[in-house]
Amino acid sequence: MIISLANRAQQAQEYYFSVKLAEVRKLMAAGHDVINMGIGNPDQAPSAATIEALNHAAAQPQNHGYQAYKGIPALRAGIALWYERVYGVALHPETEILPLIGSKEGITHISLTFLDEGDEVLVPELGYPAYRAVSEMVGGKVIEYPLQEENGWQPDWQAMEALVSPRTKLMWLNYPQMPTGAPATRELFEEAVLFAQKHRILLCHDNPYSLILNQKPPVSLLSVEGAKEVAIELNSMSKSHNMAGWRVGWLSGAKAYIDAVLTIKSNVDSGMFLGIQQAAVVALQNSDEWHQAQNDVYRGRLEAAKAFLDALGCTYDNRQEGMFLWAKLPESVASAEVLIDELLYQKYIFIAPGFIFGPKGQRYVRLSLCTPVERIWEAVKRL
Repeated sequence: MIISLANRAQQAQEYYFSVKLAEVRKLMAAGHDVINMGIGNPDQAPSAATIEALNHAAAQPQNHGYQAYKGIPALRAGIALWYERVYGVALHPETEILPLIGSKEGITHISLTFLDEGDEVLVPELGYPAYRAVSEMVGGKVIEYPLQEENGWQPDWQAMEALVSPRTKLMWLNYPQMPTGAPATRELFEEAVLFAQKHRILLCHDNPYSLILNQKPPVSLLSVEGAKEVAIELNSMSKSHNMAGWRVGWLSGAKAYIDAVLTIKSNVDSGMFLGIQQAAVVALQNSDEWHQAQNDVYRGRLEAAKAFLDALGCTYDNRQEGMFLWAKLPESVASAEVLIDELLYQKYIFIAPGFIFGPKGQRYVRLSLCTPVERIWEAVKRL
């Protein structure tokens, strides 16, 4: 006998990459050399100073106990200094920053904090699947809002006016946008803040890609006047500092929002390992030259990835930012799903289909730049 599951467990589906990567592992176990350009899993290392700091901290016997839910003061201060330097945004380290075990955790905490059963959540029609999945798991009603491809994948603000109701509570925003690579702009954020103020909606901005292949200085939503009244921002060291497995992120915003999320977080998990926090403080001090070197690697891979897409006959926007490349399939390709399986089982190449990010992605694919350039060129040869 199997005990019945909760409704949320019956409704939720296993994450697409969890299923597909199991197929990749099966092929590799059978001796096939699979080139994986599907997921954004950084393959470069954190800075040497970061690793040295972790090693030193891990060797101290007193560092292995439980830690505060809000993180150590040095980490919050380091995040505040980093936000000032990178975005020109002033944050109070004691009251306006909440370290997280990765920003994905924050999506759940935010949803648990602000959503009641039946509350509506505005989610981009193309975006990180967790926005939709977590909203539904906590009983929220997902309302997709349109992105205008002809306008650089910006929200259609006029169309969104008709989507808002008295039950609308949250709006998820993510720029530089994943999966489309659309850049962040101050004008976009100003419009978003005005929209949130007008409709009394909490803007939740997810901002992990602003230092990867950015063509302009990075922008934070919190830099817009009045944003702290209606907005919170997630950020992460996973992509920008090559620390995906370390699980270091944070939430920034007004004290009232931080305190509310902390109430939920303190009932769900404990603070992260002290050594990781101390190493994160060091990583936040990485030089501009370190970040430039990382982006130089990504630029070389970007050239190879474009050659791969050219070989498939795809089209793409050269203004994209972040560690992915979003491309439209040619009319000659009947289905993204069929193409993905043909590439995987005939050429032993794995890329992501666009439909996993929303129905509007049916005619698109996404390539990750987290693969050595030699392997991407090998994939080009296989085509």
